Amino acid sequence: METIGTWWMWAGFFAIVLVMLAVDLFATGGGKSHRVSFREAAGWSAIWVGISLGFAAALWFYLDGAMGREVANAKALEFLTGYLIEKSLAVDNVFVWLMLFSYFAIPLELQKRVLIYGVLGAIVLRTVMIFAGVWLISQFHWLLYVFGAFLLITGIKMWWFADAEPDLANNPVIRWMRRHLKVSDTLHGEHFFVTRDTAGKAVRYVTPLFLVLVLVELSDVIFAVDSIPAIFAITTDPFIVLTSNLFAILGLRAMYFMLAGMADRFSLLKYGLALVLVFIGTKMLLIDVYPIPVPFSLGVVAVIIATSIVLSLRRDARQRAGEAVRQN
Repeated sequence: METIGTWWMWAGFFAIVLVMLAVDLFATGGGKSHRVSFREAAGWSAIWVGISLGFAAALWFYLDGAMGREVANAKALEFLTGYLIEKSLAVDNVFVWLMLFSYFAIPLELQKRVLIYGVLGAIVLRTVMIFAGVWLISQFHWLLYVFGAFLLITGIKMWWFADAEPDLANNPVIRWMRRHLKVSDTLHGEHFFVTRDTAGKAVRYVTPLFLVLVLVELSDVIFAVDSIPAIFAITTDPFIVLTSNLFAILGLRAMYFMLAGMADRFSLLKYGLALVLVFIGTKMLLIDVYPIPVPFSLGVVAVIIATSIVLSLRRDARQRAGEAVRQN
């Protein structure tokens, strides 16, 4: 596997990840059951994005001196494009998390602990999947076409079912867990398990918070299957793939709490994400026919996401104005 990453670059990156995790878990009150405000979440989101951009700048300066300006420009653009793609597709995770927490009526102050484990699980899962994917592509180049077709179909399907409401009551995973596990009727603070005295015997129950945790982890598996192949359309360098992916994941918890109260304003964002998947899938299918330049890909993805956000906000403003007129 060809990569720009030296042993000390890998070590430095994992050290940064560990420090960021420690800050996220402890310095921001990760172990406390407290409600995360919009201001707090927005501040930490800005910090995580700033650290990611700082990493990109440091990578560029190092490569510029060690390998030349051309390599530095190319790799920095690959990182930024991969980061933007992963950050954009991660928004879908946020929508699913909101749906799960709403369905199980999980208070905002209890959601934080679930998301801590969700992010940790995502980091481990994606690291394994990325190295496996890079190795498979290095051995079987034709897999890029398989990934491309998969992303194209997924994008079309996402567009088609963008407004469909998932039926969680009949979700097979939830139904299986309720049949095979003893589930308590109520929440018990931040506990995933509780012990109850039943007919003189201590019986262990899982709480609804545990069910949500399982579904959060499962949702990341599903979204990783979409998002990881997408970055292979930009680069197959494992260092760029992993760093851009994990930097996007590390800020996901803060982004969730920032968007938790305003997700309904981005009603058209799913259509934008669908177009991103269609574009990336098409790029992968054309990789040996007409390689689309990375700067162009970065511009297309940025324009699609920005346009979908702006149109969503305009649509929301029109709807709110209409409701105000009807009430008056």
